[in-house]
Amino acid sequence: MIKLGLIAGLFGAAVCFGDPNQTLEQEQIKQARMEQFNQQKFGMFIHWGIYSVPAGQWGDKTNYAEWIMLQAGLSSQEYEKFAARFNPVKFNAKEWVALAKAAGMKYIVITAKHHDGFCMYDSKLTDYDIIDATPFKRDPLKELAEECKKEGIVFCTYYSLVDWHHPDFPAKYSQIRKECPNGFHGDPQPDADISRYADYMHGQVRELLTNYGENGILWFDGGGSFKGYDRKELLKGQELVDMIHQLQPACLINSRLGFGGDYGTPEQKIPDEKMDTAFEVCMTLNRHWGYNKNDHDWKDSQTVVRNLIDVASKGGNYLLNVGPTEEGIIPEESANILKQVGSWLEKNGEAIYGTTAAPSSDNIRLRVESRMTQKIGKLFLHVFSWPEDGTIFVEGINAHTIKEIYLLADPMRIPLKYEPYERCVFIKVPAKSPTPYAGVIVIEYDQNQNLEGQEQ
Repeated sequence: MIKLGLIAGLFGAAVCFGDPNQTLEQEQIKQARMEQFNQQKFGMFIHWGIYSVPAGQWGDKTNYAEWIMLQAGLSSQEYEKFAARFNPVKFNAKEWVALAKAAGMKYIVITAKHHDGFCMYDSKLTDYDIIDATPFKRDPLKELAEECKKEGIVFCTYYSLVDWHHPDFPAKYSQIRKECPNGFHGDPQPDADISRYADYMHGQVRELLTNYGENGILWFDGGGSFKGYDRKELLKGQELVDMIHQLQPACLINSRLGFGGDYGTPEQKIPDEKMDTAFEVCMTLNRHWGYNKNDHDWKDSQTVVRNLIDVASKGGNYLLNVGPTEEGIIPEESANILKQVGSWLEKNGEAIYGTTAAPSSDNIRLRVESRMTQKIGKLFLHVFSWPEDGTIFVEGINAHTIKEIYLLADPMRIPLKYEPYERCVFIKVPAKSPTPYAGVIVIEYDQNQNLEGQEQ
């Protein structure tokens, strides 16, 4: 296998390895990228588009966001007016990437095109994009891609399979809802041709893979579309996947394409137990993906940190969303929460990045609210409810394998006292958690022995 340390070189060589005869080499590249993805753990999702102009409000209703075109039943002609008003002069790619870094995030996924069909990049296949249809006349994806490359953040793009604006997307393939029992389209065309739309979609994916450097993920989304239809056949799916692998073998594909996916994407919910396959939980910071000026129902930093720990303890990644304003500003509330999460990760990141799922909770257990992650030779105990009596009781562990125990946030890593027993250990800890939200205890053990307190 190609080593993870070579991933930067692999990205740079992606186009060179596009020969169909080099399928083994492509697979090696994909495996290395998949390993990198599994180690990154934390990413920033960005839902940004012309739907930020109405900011969630239409008429007397204030609960809209990126789905406002469908939910408010806006025609293409009416919705296009938002583009003429979209001028995010306060957008600053450096600030966005700096915030992601401050939060401890390792990759960014931004909406290149959402369900409304508006392109947030300079597409040569349509005038319905940020260069041609807005007064802004800049390509934010280009600026973000360049800044991500400078700062070591993996740049990734979201692309919607459904399109409520394109004349060749038939309404019947959209999600069937109460508002649109026959499928929604802002300007339905009787001669709409899904085959022509598929060619358009392929062309735009090609643009995203050839004009913006290294693309770590193509994050497809269907918006509930194509139910009851074979989207792989309609969208010429195998041809699409082959093109992606040829142009950038290191580019991952999420499961929402419906075929050829590299990992799963549970939404707004963390799995109840660890998963056997790679996954990424996508979640909002408040109640909406796109910007909604009336939504102040923010998750606090403790919730975000504990969600991240929970996801990592089950072997997954956490993709946390921000919805910038029409001016191009990530809301201050979002930024403050992310910076607090980053402060926790500064001291405890070793227990998140590069870890794998914890041992089965049926085998190793704590008598306080907690989660576990691990690396070779290290078990990390993320303690949510710090014990008032100063003792952590760990059951089901082979205490004879333990080499040392300490607090991860302690720069001196002074060993903690502990009392080993046959299949458990009592750990003496300070009266107060070393960090807010969760204190992390590290148990270093002999990796050549069985950590779990089971008879072999």
